[in-house]
Amino acid sequence: MKVHKYAAFFLLCLLLLNSLILTDSAAANISTDAQKMDAVLVVDVSNSMKDSDKNKISNEAMKMFIDMLSKNGDKVGMVAYTDQIIREKALMKIGSDADKNDFKKYIDTLSLGAYTDIAVGVSEAVKILDAGKETDHTPLIILLTDGNNYLNPNSDRTEELSGKELDEAIRKSKSEGYPIYTIGLNADGTLNKMILEKLSGETGGKFFTTTTADDLPRILSEIFANHLKLKVIPITNLTGNGQFQDVNIEIPNNSVMEANISITSGNPIEAKLFSPDGKEVEIPSIDVYYSKSKAYSLIKLIKPESGNWKVQIKGVQKDKIDINMVFNYDLGLRLEEPATSNYKKGDMIEILSFLESNGQKVNSPELYQSMNAKLIVSDTASNTISELSLTNDGKSFHGEFTIPEDKKYELKVVAEDNSFYRETDPIIIDASVMAAAASAAPEKVENKKDFPWLLYVMIGIGLIFLAALAFYILSFIKKANKGFIDQIVVEIRDEDTGEKTTPQYRKLNTFKGKIKLHQLLQLAPELIETESVILVPGKNDTLTLFNKGEVIIEKAGRAVDASKGITIKKNDRLKAKLNKVNKSISLDYLI
Repeated sequence: MKVHKYAAFFLLCLLLLNSLILTDSAAANISTDAQKMDAVLVVDVSNSMKDSDKNKISNEAMKMFIDMLSKNGDKVGMVAYTDQIIREKALMKIGSDADKNDFKKYIDTLSLGAYTDIAVGVSEAVKILDAGKETDHTPLIILLTDGNNYLNPNSDRTEELSGKELDEAIRKSKSEGYPIYTIGLNADGTLNKMILEKLSGETGGKFFTTTTADDLPRILSEIFANHLKLKVIPITNLTGNGQFQDVNIEIPNNSVMEANISITSGNPIEAKLFSPDGKEVEIPSIDVYYSKSKAYSLIKLIKPESGNWKVQIKGVQKDKIDINMVFNYDLGLRLEEPATSNYKKGDMIEILSFLESNGQKVNSPELYQSMNAKLIVSDTASNTISELSLTNDGKSFHGEFTIPEDKKYELKVVAEDNSFYRETDPIIIDASVMAAAASAAPEKVENKKDFPWLLYVMIGIGLIFLAALAFYILSFIKKANKGFIDQIVVEIRDEDTGEKTTPQYRKLNTFKGKIKLHQLLQLAPELIETESVILVPGKNDTLTLFNKGEVIIEKAGRAVDASKGITIKKNDRLKAKLNKVNKSISLDYLI
């Protein structure tokens, strides 16, 4: 009886494992909705930008990009470069308006330098993504420059070395899935488009060029939308007349998570907002985010109700005002797995795809009303692609695909209307397996009734036991030799002048047992009191910080008692305020 109980338990484990595998397989065919991003802004701050962008519109465009990011976990970093890194900021998670405002203030602190080396900026952006990207976020790099390389003639840097470093950054970006969007500000006509086109073309990004910085807000909006598979919807162009002018904003359905209404103009504008019932909505308010500068205004509506909203805009007399909108939908697109996995030439596969929200099928005919969908079929051997239009029945997209040859095919569905675009993850249909199996003689199986199931069950149980034992032994060994992982980003601020050092990445994996903060600060004599701050490895890739002295440790802006140890998790930021010198040290733990 005991043997049968163990056998039943083993079979139950197999069934549970199988169900998990099937669940993961099905989930792989859903396009994620409300995808979060990890973005690194790379900006050329060479002296030539003074002439190309006299009014610092590039700064305003980057600020607008920050304002468009979601406060629910999008991350953003920055690299400002000449022929060296002037300033950089590790990926920071956006969780509040204060986070956005801090980053925008940081943009205004960027200074200019004499020379230019694009490879330096791009390579550093790749390192920032390597250090701080998250697996469920989509990474991207945005590069803004106004010209060619201009290397310091007194340095050892050559165009050959710069080119090799840039090629390595491209290779790494391509392999890691970091698309690079390049913007060439070609104010004087000397822009080297070839390099920028190579960067974007080989990494899956997109190249933009303009002769005026005034186009930069529009370009940054398009990059934001393109990366999240959204669409920029032109609303209208106005000429300011000194009076409020009405602009209608149509929210098509209740699946809109955010509506970003961007208003670019030569001078600041005033704005009023009215909901579909005609009532004025306060700007800003709980569900309305508003930011403005000398070049743009952004109104972000959070989960707006569907219907006809109205914005009233008051601009300066004869000022050109451009208004665009980007919707971020709480929608995904699912492609149903085919009923079987064994196919051959001539077999017909039923295609069924539909919209989802939070894992549930969306039954809203108004959503489907203006949408078109098609099946994209890729022959993996020849890399040829064909398309098949699908039927929209108001609740799903469906059609039929007949396998033309005994080959392997990749299938995915794309659906779009005038405001957004979604695609499913691909599924593989392999008709070559059946063809190969048909050419082989089937193996005859005899004595089915005498198949030793019990023996195999007991062998399986034994293997599981051995695997568990091996896991326990390895865990014990790992614990006994526990060391640090990943890195901490250190930035020192002089509280008297407000000046900050360039963020420094300190690798931790060379240390074991414990490390003093003073070691991470390269034992600088004036920072000797950080000897009392000690880091030790914790559980689940955490750190534990102990403060045995008079240094003040702050977390989330509040002083904390670390005398008995506090836990530091991934992406936590702490500040150590010193007493003997008026300086503070920011610590970002990156995994």
